Amino acid sequence: MATRRLGIIMHGATSRIGTTQHLLNSLVPIRQEGGLPLANGDRLMPDPILVGRTPEKLQALAERFGLARWTTDFDAALADPADELFFECAYGGGRVELARRALAAGKHIYLEKPAAESLAEVLALRAEAERAGRKHAVMQDKIHLPGLVKLKTVLDLGTLGTLLSMRLEFGWWVFDGEVIPAQRTSWNYRRATGGGLVLDMFPHWRYVIDHLFGAPSALTCHMRTAQPRRWDERHLPYDVDVEDEARAILEFPGGMVGEVFSSWATRIRRDDMLVITAEGTLGSAACTLHQCWTQSLANTPKPVFPVQAPQPMDFRSQWAEVPEMMPFRNSYRQAWEGFLRHVAEDAPNTASLLQAARGLQLIEACHESHRARRWVDLPALEG
Repeated sequence: MATRRLGIIMHGATSRIGTTQHLLNSLVPIRQEGGLPLANGDRLMPDPILVGRTPEKLQALAERFGLARWTTDFDAALADPADELFFECAYGGGRVELARRALAAGKHIYLEKPAAESLAEVLALRAEAERAGRKHAVMQDKIHLPGLVKLKTVLDLGTLGTLLSMRLEFGWWVFDGEVIPAQRTSWNYRRATGGGLVLDMFPHWRYVIDHLFGAPSALTCHMRTAQPRRWDERHLPYDVDVEDEARAILEFPGGMVGEVFSSWATRIRRDDMLVITAEGTLGSAACTLHQCWTQSLANTPKPVFPVQAPQPMDFRSQWAEVPEMMPFRNSYRQAWEGFLRHVAEDAPNTASLLQAARGLQLIEACHESHRARRWVDLPALEG
C-alpha cells in the first residue's frame, strides 16, 4: 500500500464555509485518518495550500489545522506543478476567471456553487476544461445528507408507486438587522456582490431534484423582495435590490408536478428548515435534513373535515420513520471524497460542470419566467 499526495490550491479557505465545511469537516479529517482509501489499496493524502489576501488569517488557520503551507501569492500557487487541483470557495465573485486561470496552469478545477453567473459562462468553462483534458466539478453536498439519502432509498425501492408530485419547502426568518442582528451577511442582499435567493439556493435545488426525481422539463416562477430595507454589518441601512423569496411550479416528463418554495422571510412551522415531500399512488414520503417518514396506501387514513370541534386525528403519528441504515458522515466530506477519487482513479463523477450548467439553467429560467410572467421550457442539457 502506497500513499499518494494530491496538492490542492484552496482559494477562499478563510471564508466561513471554507474553514468549517471544506477544511474542518472534510480535508482535515481525511488527513488525520491517513488519507482517502483508493480502490487499489493505496491512500490519497490531500495536501492543501491555503490562498487568500490576509497573511495573519492564513497563518492562524494553517496552524489551527496543522497545515504547513499558505500564501497570498495566487500566481505563485498556480505556477507550482506539484499542486494538481484548484478549489475555489471565496465570496465576492470572479469564480469563472479564477477557474480559467487554473485551467491555463494545467489544474483540475473544483468549485463552490454557483460555479458562474450565467449558463453561457459555465458551458464555456466546461468546454475549456474538456479541451484541456482537466477534470471538473461543482460542490454538491446536499444529496449526501442523511434525510435525503433515506428519501432516495425509499424512491429507488419503488415504495411510493407512481410518483404524482413533489414539494420542496425551505427557509427561515432572517432578521433585518435594525434591532436584532441579521443571520446572513449583507452581500446576500445586493446584486453587485452576487446576492439573491435564487442564485444562492436554486443551484442546490436543481441537483437535489434531479437526483431524487429526475430533470424537470418546464417551470413558472414568482419572485419578490419581502424585506426591501435592511441594516448591514456596520448598522447602516441599505435597500435590497434582489429577491429574498421565490415560488416555482415545475413540470416533469410523464406528468409529475413539483413545487419549490424558498424564503428568507418565513417563520418555520414544519419539521425543519428544509422539508421535501413526495406523493405517490402507493404512499408518500417526507424528509428533512436528517430524518425521513413514510405513509403507505394501506396506512392512509380517511379523515373527515371537522367543523364542530378540533381535528381528532394526530396525522404525524400515522407516519413511520425510516430507520438509520448506515452511519452518517459529513455531506461535504462525502462530496470531496467522490471528486478526489475521480481525480485520483477516474471514478465516476456525478457533479461535473454539466450539473452546474443545469443549475444556472434553472436560475435563468426562474428570472425569465418572473420577468415575462409565463412558463419557460427547460431543454435537456447533455454531456
